[in-house]
Amino acid sequence: MKKKVLAALLASTMVVGMMAGCGDEKAPADDGADKQQEGQPSDEGNDDQNQADVEEPSGGSDSPLVIANDAMSEKFSPFFAASVPDQNVVDVTQIGLVYNDRAGQFIYDGMDGYTSEWNGTEYTYYTPANIEVTENEDGTVFYDFTLRDDLKFADGEEVTADDVIFSFYVYCDPAYDGSASTFSLPIEGMEAYRSGMSTLCTLIGAAGEDNTDFSKWTEEEQTAFWAGVREKGIPFVQEIVDYLVAKEYIEDPSDIKSAAAGWGFELADGATLEDFFMAIGEQYGWDFAQMANEAAEGGTPLEDVLGDFYTTYTRGIETGDSAPNITGIQKTGDKTVRIVLTEVDATAISQLGISIAPLHYYGDESKYDYENNQFGFERGDLSGVKSKTTEPMGAGPYKFASYENKTLYLEANENYYKGAPKIKSVQFKETGEGDKLPGVLQGTVDISEPSISKDVVAQIEGENGNGELSGDVVETQLVDYRGYGYIGMCSINVKVGDDPASEQSKNLRKAIATVIAVYRDVAIDSYYGEAAAVINYPISNTSWAAPQKSDADYKVAFSTDVEGNPIYTEGMSEDDKYAAALQASLGYFEAAGYTVTDGKITAAPEGAEMSYEVMIPADGKGDHPSFGILTSASEALKSIGFDLVVNDLSDSSILWDALDAYTAEMWCAAWNSTIDPDMFQIYHTNGGTPHYRVDSPELDELIMEGKANTDQEVRKAIYKEALEFVVDYAVEIPVYQRQEATVVSSQRVNIDTLVKDPTSFYSYLNEIETLEMK
Repeated sequence: MKKKVLAALLASTMVVGMMAGCGDEKAPADDGADKQQEGQPSDEGNDDQNQADVEEPSGGSDSPLVIANDAMSEKFSPFFAASVPDQNVVDVTQIGLVYNDRAGQFIYDGMDGYTSEWNGTEYTYYTPANIEVTENEDGTVFYDFTLRDDLKFADGEEVTADDVIFSFYVYCDPAYDGSASTFSLPIEGMEAYRSGMSTLCTLIGAAGEDNTDFSKWTEEEQTAFWAGVREKGIPFVQEIVDYLVAKEYIEDPSDIKSAAAGWGFELADGATLEDFFMAIGEQYGWDFAQMANEAAEGGTPLEDVLGDFYTTYTRGIETGDSAPNITGIQKTGDKTVRIVLTEVDATAISQLGISIAPLHYYGDESKYDYENNQFGFERGDLSGVKSKTTEPMGAGPYKFASYENKTLYLEANENYYKGAPKIKSVQFKETGEGDKLPGVLQGTVDISEPSISKDVVAQIEGENGNGELSGDVVETQLVDYRGYGYIGMCSINVKVGDDPASEQSKNLRKAIATVIAVYRDVAIDSYYGEAAAVINYPISNTSWAAPQKSDADYKVAFSTDVEGNPIYTEGMSEDDKYAAALQASLGYFEAAGYTVTDGKITAAPEGAEMSYEVMIPADGKGDHPSFGILTSASEALKSIGFDLVVNDLSDSSILWDALDAYTAEMWCAAWNSTIDPDMFQIYHTNGGTPHYRVDSPELDELIMEGKANTDQEVRKAIYKEALEFVVDYAVEIPVYQRQEATVVSSQRVNIDTLVKDPTSFYSYLNEIETLEMK
């Protein structure tokens, strides 16, 4: 039952989050590459600035725009935002280096306007920088960024190349513990710069309490560390114990040994809260950033629990030689920066889309001297940057005013390069799921994003006088969610014999998948109605790499029998399809080595089972889009002698723990993806979340080939082959692509100024400066 916050920590180009259920997919910050911008900059103002020359935002409304937001953790920094609600704040207070249009295509020449067509209409986008990419004969790649001349931060200070350089060095510092992964790119000199340094907490932890070598830290620091973790870690583990009591996993809150055991730690009789925290520290080598993974669901982050103690002991300590700079991060002019990659990486453009943070605010100008390898802070010490986490400063359309009573207050930035926003003030108000739609209807919020379902659709249509989703009360915008639901299998746990890659093992998984897949259509329609669709490849339909039904070689997942023949024929009734799938399943079971007698399975081959468990986090009451699929499949498989055990979890942390330990056999969850469809994180042998345990050199080669090619059409063909490989390996059953809704008050917001043709990659926040209140 250990709580693993994988969902909040996974950060990669393709996958940045994984959560259970239909409305729980949450994503951490994605390095700013999603902050798309559109609109013509103001032509008024200074001749050389192209900026509105006003004391107050012209045309601004005195009525604030109130936006429903999920619970915020006050990490509003572009460097350390780690959740969707905090990232929403970053998106409207910052600008970045890289942007994309409605189709998710990156914009390289947007300073003077980039025009592209979407849904039959041409739209022009204006970006803060132009990008020139040069692939050299020696294999290196240059990314040259040129900033606009009229960029200013909210306090009026000019945006320059020094701000970009400073920002890159924060993201790439050896002590950086935010969710961005810019440092993982093959930037020239990166490894040499980041080497020879470790955090103080891990060094002291590894040395132990009896250490007598104080060449890297003082005896006082060591003494204070061990005293501090014993004292300050207690509230952290107390929340874990309280959580376990609330969930009725333990009865006695003083029984720390049982609590720790339930959380995955073995302690002696009479263990204390101090012992519990010490065990966590030892497990993670006293790496505070990793220890944070053990936070109770809804608990206080370790960084907040430890406070200044966390900052003090996560600073970097020199342990060996390192380079004085990152040679591939180069200032080439007052407004120009070059990033040098040692090899082609198609995902780089996304990860280079960092926010441009003000050096004079987040850093220390007295410590910035580019020519002398000083970049605005002491290497390994980000305490100054972190001190501004709760009060952001940037060059976005709005500037921070205050945060109080679970509401963030923003004011229009009159220095915004596309002109001052029409609405003078914006509020992000923490709002629970159950209040998101009622809040718009009752007037407590103006815009919200409730989880869409048949019931929500019916309620909206009932409120509007025209009986439709958009009308006189509510305007609704629906777009495909950037992610998809799936049912997974861990190949090392669902196999025949000792080889999860054998044909017999694949046939076993296909036998199960074939029956599950046939029930997808009815169950998803029942749960979502028109707000979701069944998908057949393990990729979000929003991706440019996703196969389309119009493609000549498009295939329905798990729709052929063991001989490769189609299972279904045109005009089949649902009952006929169910029967055909079950018959095909028997064929796969037999090919897997199962004994089949008179249409039933009577024995399993060595290494395989007659029963497998599938975990589904449906709150213990079947509240999950895939629940109907599994219960129907379980009943069907039981009729042929196979037991698919559906474990409806009331606590989803059980699933995350099982996935982390590779003990789960089957499960239901959803992937949340960004623009680039890089498959490394999930499917590569060395990926960060290899829950399926494919471990295939053939697939690894395809994935790396896709990363090393910048031709989108070529990459699409490569990924198509890789996706088909995953389906054939039968470790992932694609289930649904749902929609997400933005509901806006038609009574208080001028709907004519709302973004037109929103997409998964482009929402109202991308044109918030043009939005008006009535």
